[in-house]
Amino acid sequence: MASCFRWPSHFDVFVTVDQNLRYQQIVAGRKIAVIVLIARRNKIEFLRPLVPALERALAAIKPGELIEVGGNLQG
Repeated sequence: MASCFRWPSHFDVFVTVDQNLRYQQIVAGRKIAVIVLIARRNKIEFLRPLVPALERALAAIKPGELIEVGGNLQG
């Protein structure tokens, strides 16, 4: 499915909380990488604990990859 979204060319990694992005956008073959933060809610108190894993993902991700960080939705 074609998309009207234009990936920014001046960024290396796009970080988002949009969990549907995997199904909406094709990342493979792009010059940009995507990290999706998976949290129970889109509030800083739920996102802050993901920062150490986000930092590890930022160090390891390569262009065209999509990594999900988090995912423990219990509690």
